[in-house]
Amino acid sequence: MSGSFPDSRHVLEPGCDRCPELVACRECISWGTGDRDAAVMVVGEAPGAGDPEAATWRGGNWTGKAYTTRHSGRRVRELLAAVGRPDAYVTNAVKCFPCDGEGSNREPTATERANCRTHLRRELATVDPAALLTTGKHATASVLALDGRTLDGFLDRVLEPIDLDCADATVVPLLHPSYQDVWRSRLDYTPAEYRAAVREAIDAAVG
Repeated sequence: MSGSFPDSRHVLEPGCDRCPELVACRECISWGTGDRDAAVMVVGEAPGAGDPEAATWRGGNWTGKAYTTRHSGRRVRELLAAVGRPDAYVTNAVKCFPCDGEGSNREPTATERANCRTHLRRELATVDPAALLTTGKHATASVLALDGRTLDGFLDRVLEPIDLDCADATVVPLLHPSYQDVWRSRLDYTPAEYRAAVREAIDAAVG
């Protein structure tokens, strides 16, 4: 797959400064990209540090586009292509890179997740997806919080559909791309079986 991405970002609040620590960390706000009429929407946790020197796949903190890193971004977009959903709308629950002070990323705080939740609600209202793919535990918890719900045990919920009442959509939790090789085998999926299961879950949600 090439390093090309949708050109248009869904900018919801230019220069958003709700979270001072994130403003100090970020280079770009990583807004969602993709077809705003897509039946499938992908939600990650937050952009990673990225690599400003990379020719492609620099990362959302540098491109301003969700899931455009060499590792996680490439894996997510390759999975979408493999299951026939390359035009899915792709975003993050938190739009800015949460730095740890040492050049890497930390988990967004509860306040940061809450501050960004209105952006996610607006994206859901705009795109109105049938299937909402959440990549990893924290992204899944952030999306369920839109319904005022908590997540008890992530691995048991992978690929198990969850109705999201506030958006009339089906949440399909996916393994985080950074750890999918480890956890996929522990869930007794081969790579081909996992892709097939993802496709089946999406198709069921989209109808």
